[in-house]
Amino acid sequence: MLILAAAPAAAQPLTLGAAVARALEAHPDIAAAAAGEAEARQALSAARAAWFPRIDFEEGWQRGDQPVFVFSSLLSQRQFSEANFAIQALNHPDAVSNHRAAVLVSQPLFDPARTFAPTRAASAGVEMARARFSQSRADVALAVTQAYVQVLVADAAVRAAEAAVAAATEDASRAAARRDAGLATDADVLALDVHLAQMRARQIGASSDADVARATLNRLMHAPVDAPLQLAGLPPLPDVPGDLAALGAEAERARWDLQQAAARVEAARAQATAARARLLPSIGLQGGYEWNGGRWSDRAQSWVVGVRGQIGLSLAGGEIASLRAARQAVTRAEAERTSVETAAPLEIRTAAARLAAARARVSVASAAVAQARESERIIRDRFGSGMATVTDVLRASNALLDAAALDISTRADVIVAAAVLDRALGQVPYIKD
Repeated sequence: MLILAAAPAAAQPLTLGAAVARALEAHPDIAAAAAGEAEARQALSAARAAWFPRIDFEEGWQRGDQPVFVFSSLLSQRQFSEANFAIQALNHPDAVSNHRAAVLVSQPLFDPARTFAPTRAASAGVEMARARFSQSRADVALAVTQAYVQVLVADAAVRAAEAAVAAATEDASRAAARRDAGLATDADVLALDVHLAQMRARQIGASSDADVARATLNRLMHAPVDAPLQLAGLPPLPDVPGDLAALGAEAERARWDLQQAAARVEAARAQATAARARLLPSIGLQGGYEWNGGRWSDRAQSWVVGVRGQIGLSLAGGEIASLRAARQAVTRAEAERTSVETAAPLEIRTAAARLAAARARVSVASAAVAQARESERIIRDRFGSGMATVTDVLRASNALLDAAALDISTRADVIVAAAVLDRALGQVPYIKD
């Protein structure tokens, strides 16, 4: 009983929402974007670490008779004696060994080029990575929506082509019978045979398109391209949103391209701050504790603390040129942000207009299908009674095919247009079933 109860669940058709959800979980582009966001967060942690003390541990061994090395090693080991002041001993000392261990601690006090500016830039990097992750999700969801409806459109084309082949086969048989009865000519039979061949070719092409559409949808869901698919059909058609002004205001906070543009401006400003900071000195505390000895187990201890300041300037004006370049980068980033801000309302309005147009075409396409189907029925009846020509039959058959294709494609256009509008508003396209 459990097996029988589970069988219908296993064969449950795949809805558009389920396809989008599956792709959002498995698509490699989203995994790459998530890894990029995690990478940016770690880079921010690394940049913040520059504000904290740094501890270095060292352990080394050296041996030699270089005079300065011998002199400093003996002093560090606290083994220097009066005999070492002899000129001969100073110039030609015996080789000595020095085992040195040290703990070094440094703490920046004022170093904006290595602390504040990199932290600001890394924070902007996190914002850009987060926006790229949202964009990847929206792009994948839109691609799944397009592929899903394309499968349905292709399946509808296959069914229409199969029906057209069946109707064309029947028409060819009736024409042959009418010719044998002296009511039609060989030209009529040949015309219908050509039409039948065209419908079979159309059926083959539609089947190929359906296979490609299914493979595309499977790839987006990170499934084998030849995995079987049973789709639930188009979801309810969404309505056209009314208040575009409110949607535009909401999109300003949600659109990832606006977020990325703002983050690029912040990153450029951080680079300008870093370039300006290179004209300033860096100041920090330093301290160390050492152990030096001729043997590893016998060492003398010593310590040192201090404050270190450093400034370096290029005589060719490299720092000034870098600062000017960074300021131009800020200007460029601000201009690019303005361009994105002005393009967003147009994209939203265009997407909403296309959704409204697609929604309006639905009723027209449905009426066209009903009219074409009734027209074909009437003409076939007239052809059977000798009151219509083969040309009339062919024209009616093609009109029905075109109307059926227009109907399904128009409904698919509504779903895709709604997904495009969601993406333009900074949302992940997700059609609720």
